[in-house]
Amino acid sequence: MKSLVRWGTTLGLVGSTLLATVFSGNAPVLALPEQQIAEKLNEVPVFLITNLQGVPLTRTLPPAQNGQKSTTVADVFMNGQEAQAFLEQLRKQKDPKLVEMVKTLQVKPVPMGVVYQKLREDRNKPDRVLFALQPGQQDLQGAVTLLRQKGQEVKGLIVPVFIVQSADKGYVSVKRKSNNQEIVPLFLSQKDAQGLLNQVKKDIPKAEIQVVDIEGVIQTLQQKNDEWLKQVTLVPSSESLEYISKQPRTNAPSTAATPNLKPNNAVTPPTQPKK
Repeated sequence: MKSLVRWGTTLGLVGSTLLATVFSGNAPVLALPEQQIAEKLNEVPVFLITNLQGVPLTRTLPPAQNGQKSTTVADVFMNGQEAQAFLEQLRKQKDPKLVEMVKTLQVKPVPMGVVYQKLREDRNKPDRVLFALQPGQQDLQGAVTLLRQKGQEVKGLIVPVFIVQSADKGYVSVKRKSNNQEIVPLFLSQKDAQGLLNQVKKDIPKAEIQVVDIEGVIQTLQQKNDEWLKQVTLVPSSESLEYISKQPRTNAPSTAATPNLKPNNAVTPPTQPKK
């Protein structure tokens, strides 16, 4: 826990290597404008542990090789309850250096698009703070189980995304009840994806849940120019939104609520997100 004593710079000024293989090096020609990608990511809240001024807690990793500098990392939790549990564990520490510092800590929801934009801005800075995604453990285990059941490779899975699709027709689309807009939902929660699957299974018997990594989703948005990708909507987990709803109003991010969806029983030809 000694590595958790160090603080990073103020949130909003830090950079990271969140989804490092997506954002490292030169940016590809974007199929969607960068701002649109950020807006899609803003639908998803992530959770940082910060002090009252919004400065994230960081830990220091030793140099990987001789001559390299140590690395400063801030953890980004996909699940607010798990971030809270981690904070509670910190509060049980007896280290005098931690006791006073931990008193000022909180779980802070932040739109993922904000992290994405700062990463893009600071990706070439040598002293940037790295962001380490911490997936929700229940969804991660569920994704691993689904992949293994299908005989698919699990290696490299960081944050699973669940898509309802038909093997012979493509991705299942839905319509928002609020404005009748047709979208292709990409769920951050297996439970929420299963809810849609249960609704459409009667009309689309071959429908099933496909698992991809959020890194592959972003790569697809960056590199493909298919018109249907504009319909792709990341759906935050209902559990995360419930956690946020119980927090003080000033502590909530400006993310959209879970889309109010109704099955459209329509399918969209897939461009497979990279795994």
